[in-house]
Amino acid sequence: MKKSFKRKAISLLTTALLLGSLAGCGNGETSTEDGGTNTATSGETIKIGLNMELSGDTASYGSNARDGAMLAINELNAAGGVLGMQIEPIERDNKSDAAEAATLSAALIGEEIAVQVGPLTSGCVNASIPVLSEAGIPIVAPAATAANITVDPDTNEVRPYVFRVCFIDPFQGTLMAQFALDSGYTTAAIYKDTSSDYSQGLAESFKTTFEAGGGTIVAEEGFTSGDRDFRATLNKIKGTNPEFLYVPGYYQEVAPLIKQAREAGITIPMGGGDGWDSPDTLSVAGADALNNCFFTNHYSSEDADEKVVAFVTAYKAAYNDKTPDAFAALGYDAIMAVASAIESAGSADPQAITDALASLTDFEGVTGTMTMDEQHNPIKAGVIIEYVDGAQVMNTRIEP
Repeated sequence: MKKSFKRKAISLLTTALLLGSLAGCGNGETSTEDGGTNTATSGETIKIGLNMELSGDTASYGSNARDGAMLAINELNAAGGVLGMQIEPIERDNKSDAAEAATLSAALIGEEIAVQVGPLTSGCVNASIPVLSEAGIPIVAPAATAANITVDPDTNEVRPYVFRVCFIDPFQGTLMAQFALDSGYTTAAIYKDTSSDYSQGLAESFKTTFEAGGGTIVAEEGFTSGDRDFRATLNKIKGTNPEFLYVPGYYQEVAPLIKQAREAGITIPMGGGDGWDSPDTLSVAGADALNNCFFTNHYSSEDADEKVVAFVTAYKAAYNDKTPDAFAALGYDAIMAVASAIESAGSADPQAITDALASLTDFEGVTGTMTMDEQHNPIKAGVIIEYVDGAQVMNTRIEP
């Protein structure tokens, strides 16, 4: 990445509050399915497709990532754009459905996008990959953490047009297992979503690392997406007397599970992954139940790093004092990484962007400084977030 872009990115963050047209204030116009208008520009624009989960089961992820992406786009445009061109976002709602995500990607290709950002979940991203790759359009996944996103599991070959700005599932599971071991726990139970590749990937890496560090897994149980009653299995787990309970999954199931675990008298610490990160986790589980709960995440809004502080300040100003979660930060970083690639390439041609993304080095994002590895995964740090009386507090930062 060119040093000039690093300086521009930091400057954009620190001056965000002075900008008059930020996302969420009614001035950032996008192309939408319900007849919205495109951003007005004179001359050539760079079209970026935003294929996001704006409704459906994972709308919390997609909506927040969209807001972060739009904040970045508005900042870039207000500062003159990229290579003198304005970014034109084309926003679409995949309704948290993989088939819909694939259909929208095909439609976005027809809109002549240079790159697609999103979807958020691994399933929706995987569904979008074939049509985009065939067309030679790069896709940047903000939060799809499944290992098979950038590498074809059948051929073990790197998918040339697929990139992400988040760490991958094995890294998350390893982080939490190491945290549990470092905290002195020697026994653990795993309660995973057997219908989710995401959950099973985290569970596998947690188990491998925990056992390699001398720990013992005393129970492994499963639930499926859509389950809401976990009492019988939780009582079974309680009978094995684990010191730590690992629950990798999405907030829809995790929130009631945690509440029921506490009601069943399970007071041991519980851990999970970034799928926990939603306001609904707190509203459903309750602040008391979440005490002594931890999850791996991509960043913390409480981080004192100047880039994080500036981003949080700008985001709150744009979105009615709302605190940005990790999905908002990853959406922001995805756009800024694309802008960095375009500037480095000196071109908004999809192939030029693809080549520049593959060579991304020392990109200074809100979620950390990252360098793209040979499998198109960013080398970056992770954090452990702890719930304290309903508030998310950064417990530990762990470097790769």
